[in-house]
Amino acid sequence: MDPETLLSRRDFLKISGLGLIGLFLPFPKDSFELRTNFLPSDQQGRVTDASINIYEKPSFESKIIGFYWRDIVLPITGISVSEQTDAYNRVWYQVNGDGYVYSGSIQPVKTVLNTPVQVIQRKITLAEVTVPFTDARAFPKSSAKVMYRFYYETTHWVEQVVFDEEDEPWYRVSDEKFERHQFVPATHLRLIPDDELTLLSPQIPSDQKRIEVHLGKQLVIAFEADQPVFMTRASTGGSFNRGIFATPQGKHMTFHKRPSAHMAAGNLAANGFDLPGVPWVCYITESGVAFHGTYWHNDFGRPRSHGCINIPSKAARWIYRWTQPVVPPELTYQFLDYGTRVDVLA
Repeated sequence: MDPETLLSRRDFLKISGLGLIGLFLPFPKDSFELRTNFLPSDQQGRVTDASINIYEKPSFESKIIGFYWRDIVLPITGISVSEQTDAYNRVWYQVNGDGYVYSGSIQPVKTVLNTPVQVIQRKITLAEVTVPFTDARAFPKSSAKVMYRFYYETTHWVEQVVFDEEDEPWYRVSDEKFERHQFVPATHLRLIPDDELTLLSPQIPSDQKRIEVHLGKQLVIAFEADQPVFMTRASTGGSFNRGIFATPQGKHMTFHKRPSAHMAAGNLAANGFDLPGVPWVCYITESGVAFHGTYWHNDFGRPRSHGCINIPSKAARWIYRWTQPVVPPELTYQFLDYGTRVDVLA
């Protein structure tokens, strides 16, 4: 059966709440309708590319009326579908109630400030960024050197609460790749409660859960007893000027999981990457191929990764919680000899 027919229109609409374009939205092929009724009033979008154009209509053939550059945050005021029916991603965002930008270059974000805690109860506690981005600094001071920029929905390990000279709270964050700490304004991080890390569908026997990754259609489908229960678009291994990075076909399992990982490799000037706080990582190979949340693009539906299975962060959280092994809240990872079955298909 074609994977696009596995879920009903109602099912698609129900799970489309996971993200503005993370899932394959069931728009009619001739649709050009501006949709606003399901958009939160506080929905924003962050530019992920170095620069993007803003168009008069939702089409690359339309008149360019302006441009934006990386990390500008814009209000998303509508969603439209282009008339280019052969495109893998036809969704465009209306911004500022004005022009249109291609959704693949916009990360849907929000700005939510949190009430800081006074004491971290454990040695480390997992937290997620709830603002479009925040700068992690070498010291708890707004003028201190910026070490990294942490983006919306990335996850990080908080060790301690500290206060600056103006008595403002900061969280001290650890990084497994470096023997150093970074400091982030505490209002920008939400400490994740333990009940948000528990196993989903615990009543389903582990051997009745499996995941299919369809490389040709760039789709991920989760099954319980051969019934599809979840679906998301993906970006798997692609071709770059320094090589081909294929996602390996075959049978795998999610034997190694981390709720947060600092992924870095290669030369940044030649397709390398340095990505702190990659969320909800489920490894399926010893070489490091994994499902994980993605904040550096929103262009799901075509191969463009270094072999991993890029999916929206909310979808990655679901897969992380649904699969085995379970990672206890006090641990930074779990590495065992069993996991949930993953079939990577052509």
